[in-house]
Amino acid sequence: MGFLRHIERCNRHNPGDFVPFFEGGRLIGRFRHPFAERLAAWPEVFRVDSDGMWLNGALKEYGERSRALGQVLEALVGAGEHPYILGEAYPITPAGRGEALCEIDRSAASLFGIRTFGQHLNGYVVEGGEFFMWVAKRATDRRTYPGMLDQMVAGGIPAGLSLGENLRKECWEEAGIPAEMVDKAVPVGALSYNVDNAKGYKYDVLYCYDLELPADFSPRCTDGEVDEFRLEPVRDLMERVLETDQFKPNCNLVVIDFLLRRGFIGPEHDEYLDLVTGLRPAMANPWRDN
Repeated sequence: MGFLRHIERCNRHNPGDFVPFFEGGRLIGRFRHPFAERLAAWPEVFRVDSDGMWLNGALKEYGERSRALGQVLEALVGAGEHPYILGEAYPITPAGRGEALCEIDRSAASLFGIRTFGQHLNGYVVEGGEFFMWVAKRATDRRTYPGMLDQMVAGGIPAGLSLGENLRKECWEEAGIPAEMVDKAVPVGALSYNVDNAKGYKYDVLYCYDLELPADFSPRCTDGEVDEFRLEPVRDLMERVLETDQFKPNCNLVVIDFLLRRGFIGPEHDEYLDLVTGLRPAMANPWRDN
């Protein structure tokens, strides 16, 4: 088994299977070829040439672009070509969230191959010099990865919320952590991965946080997304990631990052350098170079 296989699983991408999606010369997404052909039915929104698909230059403003893309998505849902709309907007950006050009429903993020952003929080306890980490078991009715293990708190970052606002929201909804406790979380960096999936292309950036919790704190889910929480010794968790596939795929990356930063996986480990470099493959950034 091993740790590196999790990183490899999250970075299986073949650019040749996709049509690049541009706005004003900036890459903002990727479409599978059949979907790009389907979108050509909306020339008022998309323009096609030999280089790829372009957002129509006549759409000048954030709101105008967002409405046009939303109308296309609603038409696809009405035609039975897209399953649902979640009602949560994600920014479409050539780089960071602050450079968003427009937004689209979260359900279409992979379909449009846009860069997405999430936050994952490692909630841990230290007792007698030993590290323990809270692990969430996803509810069995979740649309994606039901019943699998997850970080104590993890979620996407929608348009219109700051990192701090979203982290407080997610921590309360998923684990009942009050804001005054959340504000003690330490930002420890960001991970990235890009992978082809059933819908299209997932290019994700995960902002990671560590939060040391008091021994008498027990998380509780308030939004139904988690069936249970477990407090596990980090060394047991390390073996679980090494030997099994019980965690949601991208959550393995966050655990591996924690293990590296805290010295549980050291430079003597055979996979060490590959793990350190592999956790941020898309940062460098194939996005800007296409």
